[in-house]
Amino acid sequence: MEFLSPAFFPDYELIDSGNFEKLERFGKYVTIRPEPQAVWAKGLHENEWEQKAHVKFVPKSSSSGSWNKMKEMPDRWHISYPLGTHELKFRLALTSFKHVGIFPEQAVNWDFIYRAVSDLNVAAPRVLNLFAYTGGASIAARAAGADVTHLDAIKQVVSWARENMELSGLQDIRWLIEDAMTYVRRELRRGKTYQGIILDPPAYGHGPDGQRWKLEDHILELVNSVVQLLDPEKHFLVLNTYSLGFSPIILDNMLSQTFLKGHYSCGEIYLPSSTGLKLPLGVFARALKSQ
Repeated sequence: MEFLSPAFFPDYELIDSGNFEKLERFGKYVTIRPEPQAVWAKGLHENEWEQKAHVKFVPKSSSSGSWNKMKEMPDRWHISYPLGTHELKFRLALTSFKHVGIFPEQAVNWDFIYRAVSDLNVAAPRVLNLFAYTGGASIAARAAGADVTHLDAIKQVVSWARENMELSGLQDIRWLIEDAMTYVRRELRRGKTYQGIILDPPAYGHGPDGQRWKLEDHILELVNSVVQLLDPEKHFLVLNTYSLGFSPIILDNMLSQTFLKGHYSCGEIYLPSSTGLKLPLGVFARALKSQ
């Protein structure tokens, strides 16, 4: 099993975590957000958190809340991530569901995707990004020269991803607002193939027409279907899951029953904090065949 974390992200820092919270810097601004995995004690004193933070998320329900500003800061701002010869740019925002528009631990996968597209040595390889959120992985693939299809169920999130593409000086990503499972089934019927597939399914969710998604109920069909969409000769796969208690062994068992057996890796993604604590942020599986 592997353990992955981003190597170089100047505009992001996990300062500390603990007591079910995390203290993070995004560009110039420091946030306090809930973190269910941070069951340990904080590395810094509570007063240091309060002194450093610009804003703190206050939950009002299991799915929403509000931000308490402790210092002056905008509701929207920008950060960047260096990738190869490109600079990915992201618009961040204080949303009512605690997110700011980026999952910084995924930078390690953006690096992998960028290299994988180049390693395939295919002109404009077809890449499908499912549950694609605000588009970090889509933009990384497009920056490397891929023909990218970006799919998410929420229209506003897809618009946000398009804005990030434009901020990054890129164009021509294909945008879809659709249920991921419905789209994958249709692509299988059409006999379509992709050289790269990226998927980051949530624990729970709904499609644009009310389709219900629950990770444990649908992950096996999704993985088996996605593998069938991969070009067997040249391909890469990135699969992430963030669900408490979900083990990389689960992904290992599923992929071992597909043609990917023998050339994939599984493990855990984490973020190291400046106080030395490590925050686990999901499990992954990655495969690459370029020969």
